Parts: sequence; structure tokens; C-alpha cells
Amino acid sequence: MKFLGWAAGIICLAGPLWAECSETRVALRGDWGQASFSVEIADDAAERAMGLMHREHLPKSHGMLFIYEKEQTKLAFWMRNTLIPLDLLYIDSAGIVQEIHENAIPLDETPIPSNGPRLAVLEINGGLARAMGIKEGAQIQHPAFGDTAAWPCEIK
Repeated sequence: MKFLGWAAGIICLAGPLWAECSETRVALRGDWGQASFSVEIADDAAERAMGLMHREHLPKSHGMLFIYEKEQTKLAFWMRNTLIPLDLLYIDSAGIVQEIHENAIPLDETPIPSNGPRLAVLEINGGLARAMGIKEGAQIQHPAFGDTAAWPCEIK
């Protein structure tokens, strides 16, 4: 029972699932359930270069979404000046998580590459993907993936 309470707490911390689709929120769904994170957007070279560097804390309900103008043949991230462990979720242009790198090591400059073309990367606290059950194949809902996404934003 203790584990179930902790897991439920993590899911609650991830934010309300009924929130409207917006630039500052990412929703995920899969056979494991659903989650939602408030996100900062890194969509230009300077923001992507800075990422989550020099941060000593990232709330469990938050993350950073790195968005590219078009799908990149191969993306590689590293943890230069990043002080907290992170999970990196590599996402294709349809908004589907194609790979997850768990617990990237703080301050490590070893490249962490994608295995193919990707449009975005979601960074969340290290270990959170596993704790929540987030797996490859999860669908992402965010305006960056457009109306042809596997889980498009609803137009109201």
C-alpha cells in the first residue's frame, strides 16, 4: 500500500489531466495511464543550448520541452552544467515517444543520441518516467505536433 500511495502522489503532482491544451502544458498517454506536466519551451538555438543548466531543483510536475522547426535526423543531448538527473523522452513528429533515456547523469558531457529522426525532447526529473510507468509508444499532446499528431489538441 505504501508504494501505491507514493505512485498516486506522483500522478497527482504531474498536474490536472483536464487542463486545456496549451504551449505551457504537455499531456502524455499510453496503456500505463496519463500524465501532464507544466513545461518551459526551448524552441530556438539559445534556449536549447541553455536547457535546464545550473538548476538545483525541478518540481516533479514540471519539465522542459525542446522543439525543433523540423524533424532532426539525429538529436544528441548532454548534461553539461546540468545539476539534476533527468529523463529524456525523444519524440517524433507524430508526437510519439520513440525512446527514453533514464536518469541522465548530472554534469556528464557524454552525448545521449536519439536512434532516429526526432522533432522534440521532453526532459523531466530523473526516474520519473519509470515511476509513472511512461514507456516508449506514449502519445504526447501539445500544439507543437499539429493536427496530424497521434493525439492532436482539440479545437474549441
